[in-house]
Amino acid sequence: MISVVYMGTPHYAKEILQTLIDDEKIVVPLVITQPDRKAGRKNELKAPDVKLLALEHEMNILQPEKLSDEGVYEAIVEAKPDFIVVAAFGQLLPKSILDIAPCINLHASLLPQYRGASPVQQSLLNGDEFTGVTAMLMEEGLDSGPILGYRYFKIPETMLLPELMNRLSDDACALTTDILHRFDSIAPLEQTRADATYCKKIKKADGLVDFSSASQFYDKYRAFEGWPGIFVEGGMKIKDVKLVETNSRNVMGTILEIKEGTVVVACAEGSLEIGTLQPASKKAVNAKAYCIGRGLRVGHTLL
Repeated sequence: MISVVYMGTPHYAKEILQTLIDDEKIVVPLVITQPDRKAGRKNELKAPDVKLLALEHEMNILQPEKLSDEGVYEAIVEAKPDFIVVAAFGQLLPKSILDIAPCINLHASLLPQYRGASPVQQSLLNGDEFTGVTAMLMEEGLDSGPILGYRYFKIPETMLLPELMNRLSDDACALTTDILHRFDSIAPLEQTRADATYCKKIKKADGLVDFSSASQFYDKYRAFEGWPGIFVEGGMKIKDVKLVETNSRNVMGTILEIKEGTVVVACAEGSLEIGTLQPASKKAVNAKAYCIGRGLRVGHTLL
């Protein structure tokens, strides 16, 4: 049996944990995840997805604020892991823990591209053609360790963040068990530091858009679907967006066409079809109804 201490937090990490649980040759004596956090309008405590799954299987769980907290190191040593597997955990591992057993991270980018906190969003923001998952041996640097394996694929042009995360989760699951079973035969490949790029943690303010570039607008819509979403100055949220074209030159924000339930809006470069608008502190409505309610016609400015 392969003994694995697992560290992870969101849905992506939950799926990988499920794969480890399902593998008859792998045992998980300890799961470490982030503490419950307040979320939603009611600010109620919400458990991480990984914790919920671990509770279903009556697994041993730790939720330290920091891995340096008292007892964490000792608990990992007591679990006697052959490997420590990490996926979207949210904390850097100190050297003391890195030295316990080989630590394998499942990072949702093709390293050394997009080291850091938001690799999936960054690939969509940049309009990348390809993305994937990298398994790497962890070291003290940020996502800088030697590479054990990749899974990659071409991103469909209309794929939004939730769909992309699901595909990456599937690939990460397959890659994780493959690496664990073949570990002794793998020759790790050092990353090329000169090719490294980095990405930051997403903030709500990052969802602000304007009508300067249709392609950039659409990439933000794809990257921020779910949270933080996209919105314009004043707080109007914009949903159900399609990219019409990227070559025309227009007056920003001009309504080009009003369709059955949508409107086509001009950008300085290109145009977009918008299905839903939600003014600040109001309910979402279809874009055509929004225009009719405000007397907006073709040639008028949407906002």
